[in-house]
Amino acid sequence: MTTRGEGSYVDGRQWRSTIAAAQAGDRRALDELVAGWLPLVYNIVGRALNGHADVDDVVQETMLRAVDNLGSLRDPDSFRSWLVAIAMRQIRDRARRRTSAPSADGAGVQAADFAELTVLRLQLEGQRREVAEAVRWLDDEDRQLLSLWWLEVAGELTRRELASAVGISRQHAAVRVQRMKERLEAARGIVRALDSACPDLGSVTARWDGRPDSVWRKRLARHVRGCDYCSGRRPSEAVVPAERLLVGIALVPVPVAFVISLALVGGGKATAAATTVGWSAKILSALTKPAVAVTAGATIAAGGAYVVTQTPDQRPPESVASPTAASTARPPSRAPSPSPSPTRVQLYGTVVDAVDGAPSAAAQPGALPRRAEQGITATGAPAAGLTHNGETVTFSGVGYFRVRWQIRPGERPGDLVMPTWTGLDGKLFHVASGGGHRMDDVQSGSTDGTTWMGGPSAGPVVLPSGAQQMWQNEYFWIDGTVTLHQNEGSADYNLFVQPSTWDKVTEDIRTGPAQGAIRYGLLRDTGKDTTPVPQYVTRSIPADQATVAQRSQVSP
Repeated sequence: MTTRGEGSYVDGRQWRSTIAAAQAGDRRALDELVAGWLPLVYNIVGRALNGHADVDDVVQETMLRAVDNLGSLRDPDSFRSWLVAIAMRQIRDRARRRTSAPSADGAGVQAADFAELTVLRLQLEGQRREVAEAVRWLDDEDRQLLSLWWLEVAGELTRRELASAVGISRQHAAVRVQRMKERLEAARGIVRALDSACPDLGSVTARWDGRPDSVWRKRLARHVRGCDYCSGRRPSEAVVPAERLLVGIALVPVPVAFVISLALVGGGKATAAATTVGWSAKILSALTKPAVAVTAGATIAAGGAYVVTQTPDQRPPESVASPTAASTARPPSRAPSPSPSPTRVQLYGTVVDAVDGAPSAAAQPGALPRRAEQGITATGAPAAGLTHNGETVTFSGVGYFRVRWQIRPGERPGDLVMPTWTGLDGKLFHVASGGGHRMDDVQSGSTDGTTWMGGPSAGPVVLPSGAQQMWQNEYFWIDGTVTLHQNEGSADYNLFVQPSTWDKVTEDIRTGPAQGAIRYGLLRDTGKDTTPVPQYVTRSIPADQATVAQRSQVSP
């Protein structure tokens, strides 16, 4: 695998045979391809979004789309520009959603300031540090362009690839890059001023909260231009152009905890006969020496055996909040019998998911009740997700998690054998559905009615009678432990699982047609024990997990 220390990515021809082998179904080649290019994508997305909490989702979606569509790439030599273009589309899509979607409580927070990560991980000093910190002051559009230009001058991209990724000509790219560089230099002046001992700057920044934005950029830039102290430099400190500072600079290493998240989400089914360790597990084995590493809430054991733990930065109240909008859950299938006993009858598990019709595409969901979040552990999942019959993942803890569906009628249509949940100890709720569409929605641009369940050319994937139609993303909340089984039979499907949070669920289901989704998500959580439990769930551990009853009830 080519790394930053071994050479540049500029000569993409060295990857030609690896790409061709991955397209032919070689899982080892796919492992090497994803491991080799993940750092480039992480740096583009991280710098473009400046460490926003969405960075991991955008990188994951980029890599997942690349793996899923690798077969459509005709020229292996164009892989890098093709991959970068995918990343930029995901960045722009996420930016549009953030701008148009209503804000949820706590939305928009930074997961980690990428400028700070760049300084710390690459040990930047002096004017190189100044350039990295100046990125905070750029607008989103400039930061997206800078994320590519930074890699161009560092020797990781060409100008042709930069222009192609942005969707403009090389001539137009030159103009835009020049304008961005001018604004970057102005931002460097702000960073220098804030680090200086200017006697007049204190009165200018008296009401500033310390967070860079366009209003304060203009105010501080105006001060710098008019201040002899801030605009001057001693001869020994001549300003070096940014492009000279960035030549040969390394890529910011991918955080170990981020790779773990990819391990539970990314990857496709390269071949049914795959026997090698999945690509994310391969990366983990390289990053987790000595044998065990602990970082950012994640514990990893080298050699492919690992446990993933997500602990939110702030824990919501332990008590379950009452719903603040009309519930979409169905009434209990049976009511508890009156009893003179002071013992309250448990309602949990009496409401089970059932077949439901698609809501109006424009129907916005109500507020998601906030449940306790103390961290989720997912163990046993293959690195590439649940892609074959018999694969399992066990969830333990208190909090939210996501199950993302990928149905593959082009590989194998037919009757779908639903996944099942076994060994439930505690409570499991199906709280929401999202991802922008149900899997039976007609795909955008389809002229023959093809849905994510299939169409005239590929053939259909058929659900069992009485099975609830799945959405792209299904969200669950657990207080206890349960094991999810992949039971694919005639029809081919994959499941990608990932710990989630109340904020992420809320953002997903509130994303609607205005942000490019086919429909808003669906709220299922009532905030009470009458919230539905998924179909095919049981507290027992049957010898054949595929035999779990569709409407199994789990009340105590």
